Amino acid sequence: MPKTLGILGKKRGMTRVYDETGIAIPVTVVETGPCTVLQVKTVEKEGYNAIQVGFDSKKAQRVNKPQAGHFKKAGVDGFYHIREFRVEKPEEFELGQRLLANDILKVGDLVDVQGTSKGMGFQGVMKRHGFKGGGAGHGSGFHRAPGSIGCSAWPARVIKGKKMPGRMGNDTVLKKNMMVIDVRSEENVVLLKGSVPGAKNGLLKIFPK
Repeated sequence: MPKTLGILGKKRGMTRVYDETGIAIPVTVVETGPCTVLQVKTVEKEGYNAIQVGFDSKKAQRVNKPQAGHFKKAGVDGFYHIREFRVEKPEEFELGQRLLANDILKVGDLVDVQGTSKGMGFQGVMKRHGFKGGGAGHGSGFHRAPGSIGCSAWPARVIKGKKMPGRMGNDTVLKKNMMVIDVRSEENVVLLKGSVPGAKNGLLKIFPK
């Protein structure tokens, strides 16, 4: 985990903006924060320096009792998403402090964005690994199958790491060096150049470089 303060966000979709020369720039719209500090962790107590933040408010009646006690210390009702960010100076933060996008991100900054890629279910080798496949003619008995997966008498097993059909997607993906095109603090929205991992409304962690 990068030892830098970041912010949580939610992917809202993609659009385009135009620069001063009229060139279209594809951007992802990310609803960022506000995030609330729920816990401050230190080397002396927890063994490392970090802050725990909450994002996406939740009604009090949707929170169980252990969570309610934890949220009460920060003076909030609850959140759907709770994550940690490693920090160098935890003493600079306090419970209940709100973190806004314009406190952390500036136009022109390069950021790393972490999200969960779209789950595609069980897929074959052509889609999952890009295998070419066989001929499409009627006489061909080999179309989308993987082909041979091992040897005969020796080593008499399938080698570890063999590319085969299986679950595809739903992985944690980190996309690096994305440029911040705009920060709209009044809307809690950040525009990032290009695409980010995951589906709409997916949770994102944004780390400044």
